[in-house]
Amino acid sequence: MDHPGEAFIQNRTFDEINIGDSAQLNRVLRNEDIQLFAAISGDVNPTHIDAEFAHAGQFREIVGHSLWCGTLISAILGTEFPGPGTVYVSQTFNFWRPVTVGDTLRVTITCREKHERNHHIVFDCKAVNQNGVKVLDGSAEVAAPVERIRRPRVSPPEIRVFDRDERFRRLLALTDGMPPVQIAVAWPCDADTLRAPLQAAAAGLVTPMLVGPERRIRALAGEIGLDLKGARIFNEDNEQIAIATAIALCRDGGVGALMKGSLHTGHFMSAVVSKASELRGARRISHAFLASVPAYPKLLLITDAAVNIAPTLEEKADIIRNAIELSRMTGVPEPRVAILAAVETVDPRMPATLDAAELCKMAGRGQIAGGTLDGPLAFDNAIAPGAARARGLRSQVAGEADILVAPGIESGNMIARQLEHLSSALMGGIVLGARVPIVLSSRADTAQARIVSCAIAQLINHHSREAK
Repeated sequence: MDHPGEAFIQNRTFDEINIGDSAQLNRVLRNEDIQLFAAISGDVNPTHIDAEFAHAGQFREIVGHSLWCGTLISAILGTEFPGPGTVYVSQTFNFWRPVTVGDTLRVTITCREKHERNHHIVFDCKAVNQNGVKVLDGSAEVAAPVERIRRPRVSPPEIRVFDRDERFRRLLALTDGMPPVQIAVAWPCDADTLRAPLQAAAAGLVTPMLVGPERRIRALAGEIGLDLKGARIFNEDNEQIAIATAIALCRDGGVGALMKGSLHTGHFMSAVVSKASELRGARRISHAFLASVPAYPKLLLITDAAVNIAPTLEEKADIIRNAIELSRMTGVPEPRVAILAAVETVDPRMPATLDAAELCKMAGRGQIAGGTLDGPLAFDNAIAPGAARARGLRSQVAGEADILVAPGIESGNMIARQLEHLSSALMGGIVLGARVPIVLSSRADTAQARIVSCAIAQLINHHSREAK
């Protein structure tokens, strides 16, 4: 079976089928098949979708749904043998052994009986794996078509399975084996900003230092059922003093990360970047989103989307340097950096294209190291190999970007938020270039996004300590 190149689909009528005639289908079980079957059927038995549970169970690994095998029989009956016009009457199955991810099934149905009075056919059904071991057998009875049907072959819809929890686990796995980082949380006085560091602590990512009104924090924790065990509280009843205390913990107290609570971002960041804070490093402070996008095969960094409004050329150079360092921490040895503009050619009327060309020249002279730069690139040329080929772009970056550098904060923020809300991207955000990583939470951020941001802070802190 499997005729993707054929333009038409046609059946075999009752009269054309003889006893002993058969048809086959070969199919490999993928993890996406298991996830999709679970989503469609609602069968979320942990044997099929929970790796930890499955590894401790009877089969020691995730196995496919038994009825997934049965759907392959339905595929043969409905599309080829007999094909269009077939009506299912009954089906029996015996399941002999599990099917695991990567197994190749060869499914065979064979005509056993024909009944002239009602044009029913009974088929023997059997499936074996790549080792010839029987996985399934049974029988199917159908009402076979009596007239020839030939129709244009319709391709099945393209479906992408987005397992958000699996992507979340993969992002957190970036810090496997790393000790939790102490994180000073300035003014965690609403449910989300208090819950996030405590959930991150439960995941082994951080040790929270909560800076704010203690009585209010404890009352809030009681209201929403949060356990403050393991968190230290520094009692400060004034927002400005709470920010200063949190900064001092990072500057003087050895705390490895800083997190914004229920504060206005501008108010918080003004205190962070002031000379008095002494948190500024040698580079320009910038922000980056680390995104896991279902339609993209690898992690994607988007910068700057939250701090620098209209960065200059030299500021963009620092933004890129910061992003390259973070990307390398995630395991990318030489990140591919796409410097975005509206077009992929240099146009003097478009300053972003001039900046892109100059930044690439700086990289060529060794002024920006650790990554491969290309630009200007339009967004599609940066992330879509087909678009890059259509434009005739030949570079290591076009269509394969690890980092997207936006011309300004508006475009950067729109790219990030569109990926999040229209493409179901899971992402965390972090401020880079300061003496410690800084988590900027947004009121619209999900709990997972906040926890991922804490994981990024842990990752940066660990690598910073390793580098000393």
